[in-house]
Amino acid sequence: MKKLWTLSLAFLIASAIAVASQSDSAKKSAKSAPAMKTFAGNIGDSMCGLKHGMAGDDKKCTLECVKNGAKYILADTERQKVYQLSDQKKPEEFAGQKVKVTGTLKGDLIEVKSIAAAK
Repeated sequence: MKKLWTLSLAFLIASAIAVASQSDSAKKSAKSAPAMKTFAGNIGDSMCGLKHGMAGDDKKCTLECVKNGAKYILADTERQKVYQLSDQKKPEEFAGQKVKVTGTLKGDLIEVKSIAAAK
């Protein structure tokens, strides 16, 4: 009977430690997840960056550069920063326009959740 009691107690302690360990891991991963943010700027292309080559028509320049192999980017001229965009389809409809991009920042890449025209 004493062996059974000792074995049961050991099992309960091991279970409690395992549950506590899983709880700590869940808390750590929740804290380390990048926060969702909103970024403002213009949809441009990786070839031109912050400045477009075709004066006066940012949309035409962006679409032409992407057609020739460039990638869509978010150009934040206020902060002089260029962000790469994970989504390369949605930005096409906003080429050359001021937008707000919502997503998570990983280095200089925005993992895009949504893009909307800026007001």
